[in-house]
Amino acid sequence: MLKRLFLIIMLSAVMAMPGLVSADSAPIESVRTAVDAILDILKNQELDKAVKRDRMREVIDARFDFRAMSQSTLATNWRKASKDEQQQFVELFGRLIQNTYIGRVEAYTNEEVTYPSEKIKGKRAVVDTLIITSTAEIPVNYKLYLKNNQWRIYDVVIEGVSLISNYRSTYQEIVKKEGFSGLLARMEAKIEEITNPPS
Repeated sequence: MLKRLFLIIMLSAVMAMPGLVSADSAPIESVRTAVDAILDILKNQELDKAVKRDRMREVIDARFDFRAMSQSTLATNWRKASKDEQQQFVELFGRLIQNTYIGRVEAYTNEEVTYPSEKIKGKRAVVDTLIITSTAEIPVNYKLYLKNNQWRIYDVVIEGVSLISNYRSTYQEIVKKEGFSGLLARMEAKIEEITNPPS
């Protein structure tokens, strides 16, 4: 279920191509524009799978602030890590999110996305969305902040559960038991598993 929801939140995330979203755009309109952009890629029959995947990586990179997400995910462990370890984590965490999404993009089955509301406070915002399936309405809320004149995602809350908090609790346990090197090794193994699943 969590993996299915991960696909849904990525589909409806703020993933517009660079330049499409600026500070002049309301966060909710940024989300709406992004949904159209990502669905256009999915529905384009002229693009082969490899090209679609490359474009997905580009749009995910453009909309998610992996460094901010990494710092929040690691919490106090971020300060304990060396600069090299921090950089490795950011790169692996970004690839993990990218590849998890890309590996599940085929599961998209035309779910409807609606946009009930947005809340803006200074340079931070929350955009509320509803994913409407044949059997349920799933609330998904996006936390964004304004960076370099663009709204960037730093957390996603699915049915009241924060994506960052979910990763944080898991990763804290791994660091506690296996150290930072153990966490990085596990992340690399997970990326390999997603990228090259057993036949």
